[in-house]
Amino acid sequence: MTELKDIVLRVPEISCEHCVHAINGSLSATPGVQAVNTDIPTKTVSLTFDPSQLSLGDIETILDDIGYTVTK
Repeated sequence: MTELKDIVLRVPEISCEHCVHAINGSLSATPGVQAVNTDIPTKTVSLTFDPSQLSLGDIETILDDIGYTVTK
């Protein structure tokens, strides 16, 4: 069994509940994502995912496709 990975991504466009629902909905439906939490005040997305099923690049692409950019 693969170790799950926890990451926190900074996403400056997060500003409202719509953002939270869009991000959580898209990422939660992605195979390999175990947990997702989007926080408006800190503009962060916390994820637990299986790196054998998707990469950080995949996650960034999913967010980009729905209009949110991850900052480094």
